[in-house]
Amino acid sequence: MDIHQATAAYEAWLGKRITLLAADLELKHQRMAESPLPLFRATYYRWVQRWPEVCAEAAAAPVVLSVGDLHVENFGTWRDAEGRLVWGINDFDEAYPMPYTNDLVRLAASALLAIREQHLSLAEDDACDAILKGYRATLAQGGCPFVLAERHGWLREAATSNLRDPVAFWEKLDKLPALTETSPAEMIAALESWLPEKGLPYRLVHRIAGLGSLGRQRFVALADWRGGLVAREAKALTVSACLWQKEAAAAGEILYQKILETSVRILDPWVRRCGSWIVRRLAPDCSRVELATLAKDRDEQKLLHAMGQETANVQVGDGRAKAAIQSDFPQRRSYWLQKAAEAMADDTEDDWKQWRKG
Repeated sequence: MDIHQATAAYEAWLGKRITLLAADLELKHQRMAESPLPLFRATYYRWVQRWPEVCAEAAAAPVVLSVGDLHVENFGTWRDAEGRLVWGINDFDEAYPMPYTNDLVRLAASALLAIREQHLSLAEDDACDAILKGYRATLAQGGCPFVLAERHGWLREAATSNLRDPVAFWEKLDKLPALTETSPAEMIAALESWLPEKGLPYRLVHRIAGLGSLGRQRFVALADWRGGLVAREAKALTVSACLWQKEAAAAGEILYQKILETSVRILDPWVRRCGSWIVRRLAPDCSRVELATLAKDRDEQKLLHAMGQETANVQVGDGRAKAAIQSDFPQRRSYWLQKAAEAMADDTEDDWKQWRKG
């Protein structure tokens, strides 16, 4: 099965489970043709097909509840219940039990693609080394969330650049046209329950964001509340692409909320699962951080080290998982991560060339 066949098969499978938006899917296909990194981000279903075959040695590892679709642009910031700015993994749509190495290899492969496309400037071996060192440090520590205050000021400076200006953020959302068609009742109820006041008037818009979930329904309630705009987003959820790859007949379980609760992290009090939707607050400092919006003078090795640490934060919350990883991790050969990440980055580039031809 090539990339075209895999995409058609996955989208047919997905369309039986949730409503897909044809125009957004078309945009996703166009973005996939831009370069290997957008294709990588948009095609986790292809990853679950290819990585056990391409990286058989790395895939032979203890299974833990994993992020699945991890990459260098799946990190963001939010405010915790104390109002503190927190940084960490932003999206768990594809959470599923996987070899713990899956998240590490996928994160490293995305970093290599970003380097090859000049979004990052460090050497490939340094990138893999930084991720591994960060993961190893937090594995030994047992987890440590990132509060961007006195301990991680450098990360706060890198993640809160001028490109996340609140004026530009709200102008972009406010320009989206209001929806006129009927919207899912479950989604409406979820959004209304999460607004700051009961009965607050709002405008419902369709938001286009991300790549892996592009094509799914994504709605935002925009309201003017006590002197400024507020926003709540609802995105359609379904089971992981791993079930498609396994050709599982069972309905499967959405594990988004479970991985949030088992990770060593500071929860975003405005993120919750409501049936088949994930609802969250949107704000300039409560959103995904793209590489292009990071400060130009960032320390990239330090950044990837932190990403490795956060990967461990997600995986070590379960004591049994932590013990299994600690038993397996020291036995890995040197450069195992770089070898696997290079193989998957190369495989993605081959898929991109095929996709472009189509």
